[in-house]
Amino acid sequence: MNGVHDMGGMDGFGKVEPEPNEPVFHAAWEGRVMAMVRAMGAQGAFNIDASRFAREALPPEVYLSSSYYKKWLLALERHLAALGMAGQDEVAAGHALRDGAPLKRGKFEVDDVERIMVRGSFGRDAAAPAIFKPGDKVRAKNINPPTHTRLPRYVRGHTGIVERINGCHVFPDSAAHGRGENPQWLYTVVFESRELWGDDADPTLKVSIEAFEPYLEMI
Repeated sequence: MNGVHDMGGMDGFGKVEPEPNEPVFHAAWEGRVMAMVRAMGAQGAFNIDASRFAREALPPEVYLSSSYYKKWLLALERHLAALGMAGQDEVAAGHALRDGAPLKRGKFEVDDVERIMVRGSFGRDAAAPAIFKPGDKVRAKNINPPTHTRLPRYVRGHTGIVERINGCHVFPDSAAHGRGENPQWLYTVVFESRELWGDDADPTLKVSIEAFEPYLEMI
């Protein structure tokens, strides 16, 4: 989708200022939020692409004014309410007001934590040969879907060169919306900086992205 989350190529937000010795979590609640999101994903309530889309769908003023894990928390609340797993009144109360829906995969125990925290593989068998090969000149399609996509806005409509084929993987654009895995070939595509940013860009710089096959067209 075209949202404020897709900030590549946008300006006016100030410079990036890394925090020296930044901790993994700035407060205990952030760790609990990550644990809840991972647990719900492991339970099969939603997948990683649906979780990302829930964060992307936050109103722009909320997205820009929220910290990283605050976005996770707000998206989780909306997601669970949409799935009927927790009511907005329960979120406001901070505790359950009704019996919860049965968990698809039962109750997790401490011994399950390590397994849950290991991310699974998204590689899949290909249904057809890859259309593109290294060295091919391609154009990123100028798509503007209202749904989830991993194609950055700043490369849409621009030409690049296929550098590498990265295998066949679950297609986020389908998986985020319950449309199945729909595996697609994934490529590394390299763009010249001036192709993306114009004549004022540094000609020595290039930008590489990972692009699924449906995002690309041959020139």
